[in-house]
Amino acid sequence: MRQLQTLDRANLTQILRDFCTARPVGSKFAHRTVDTLARSSPSMKWVNPPVAYMLHEGATRLYQAGITLPGLHAGDPLRLALEAYPALAARQVIGNASYKSDTRAKQTAERRARREQIVAALLAGRHPLGITLKPAAPQWVEDLVEDGSADLLDATLCLIQAAWAVQRRGYGLPTDMDALEGWIITTPTDQAATNVNGM
Repeated sequence: MRQLQTLDRANLTQILRDFCTARPVGSKFAHRTVDTLARSSPSMKWVNPPVAYMLHEGATRLYQAGITLPGLHAGDPLRLALEAYPALAARQVIGNASYKSDTRAKQTAERRARREQIVAALLAGRHPLGITLKPAAPQWVEDLVEDGSADLLDATLCLIQAAWAVQRRGYGLPTDMDALEGWIITTPTDQAATNVNGM
């Protein structure tokens, strides 16, 4: 993280481009073990989605804040951060169907219906994580469904994942987690479990 902080976005992008150029087609990006299991984008992607820029902005700030990242970095034991991935929780309810878009023209009735399905499952606790969402106000439920970008819903799914994790020893992280790669909470540790859950 200290090294990452010294790079600006242009330098970071060039380093990533150089890495990818040297690798064969079909294997350009380096994936963490958990990326493969969770079907998440690798943290070195700078486009579609630009996860590398999220890492550059977010992870460095977490490091500077001195918080604990379980299994990765020992900081303030009273403040900790866990890595979550909302699509992982959403797929447990709606499978691989899309439920959001940042493009207004693609914020369709079908995607809205899927968000409604996800929210209904959270409110009833009818999903594999078993956490029941208890909204403070009815308007919040409406906002979760109506936000076509699903930013609110994604944040809520991350909170559900965090709630699941804090109820488990070691936050549900694998005991053999790579201390350089980290882990997305709630990700099954084997491909068979991933396939069973439709993730």
